[in-house]
Amino acid sequence: MKGLLLVILGMVVVAFAGAAIWLWTPDRSRGELEALYLRSPDDMTEIAGAQLHARDDGPRDAPALVMLHGFGSSLHTWEAWAKALAGEYRVIRLDLPGAGLSPPDPTNDFTDGRSIALILALMDQRGLSRATLIGNSLGGRLAWTFAARHPERTCKLVLISPDGFAGPGFGYGQAPDVPVALQAMQYLLPKSLLQMNLEPSYGDPSALTPATVDRYHNLMLAPGARKALLARMEQTVLVPPEPLLRSIKAPVLLLWGEKDALIPFSNAADYARNLQDSRLVSFPALGHVPHEEAPAESLAPLRAFLAERY
Repeated sequence: MKGLLLVILGMVVVAFAGAAIWLWTPDRSRGELEALYLRSPDDMTEIAGAQLHARDDGPRDAPALVMLHGFGSSLHTWEAWAKALAGEYRVIRLDLPGAGLSPPDPTNDFTDGRSIALILALMDQRGLSRATLIGNSLGGRLAWTFAARHPERTCKLVLISPDGFAGPGFGYGQAPDVPVALQAMQYLLPKSLLQMNLEPSYGDPSALTPATVDRYHNLMLAPGARKALLARMEQTVLVPPEPLLRSIKAPVLLLWGEKDALIPFSNAADYARNLQDSRLVSFPALGHVPHEEAPAESLAPLRAFLAERY
C-alpha cells in the first residue's frame, strides 16, 4: 500500500509539473512589443523619473483631453475615441507605469498619489494649464481624485464605470489581500485564461475580438508588467470617496454600462448623490468598457458633454 501511494504521489507531482510547464508564460521582449504597438519612438518620454508611453494627437491649441485607462489595460483602449476626437480636440493618452509599453516605475511606487503626480508632470511637460480628464475604472478613480485635489487644473470630468467605492474584499483604509491565484499570474498566463477574465468586461462577450485579446495578452507579457500590476493592487488603499467627490466643482459626465459585471451599475447613484454637477448616461446592453465595446454609441453623449459651455 505504501508503495502504491508513493507511485500515485509521484504521478500527481509529474502531472502538476507538466501542467505548470504547459501554462508557463514567459515575458515577451520590449523589441517585439514595440514593433507591434509603438507608433513612434517620440511616444516614449521621461516624466518625473519614469519612462511613459504617451500619445499626443490633435491641434496643439485645441481643448485638451487626458485619457486614463483601467487596471490591466493600456492607452489602446481609447483608440476609436481618440481617432474620432483628434480632429477638434488635443487628445493625450498614456500607459500608466507598468502597463502597456510604459516600463514599471523605478521607484516601485504604484500608488494613486504617484500616478496623479505623473499626470500632473505630463500636463506640465505638454504645456497644459487645464484639461478634461476621462477615466475608466482605475483611471476613473485617478481622474476624480485628481479633480478633487487639483481643481485649478481640471476643466471637466468624464467617469466611465469609475472605481473608488468599497466592495467585497476591498474595504477602506487597508490594502487588499492579493489571492495566490493572482500571484501565480507572474508565471502562468495562458491567453485562454486571460480571455475568460476579459469577457465579463463586455455586455456581449462575442464583441471581444481575437485581436483585442491578443493585444491585452501581449502587453501584459511586457517585461515587469505582471509584477507591476500586482504591486499596484497591493499598494491600493481606498479612502471613503464622499468628501473628495463633494468637493469637485467641475461638471461631470458619468457613463456606465448596465451589464457591468466588474463595478456594479448601482454605484452610479452613489456618485450622482455626492457630485455637485453631474449627469448620468447608461447603456442597457453594454458592460464595463463601453468606449471599447461600442465606441460610436458611447461617443455620442461624450461629444454633447464636451460641447457644453462651461
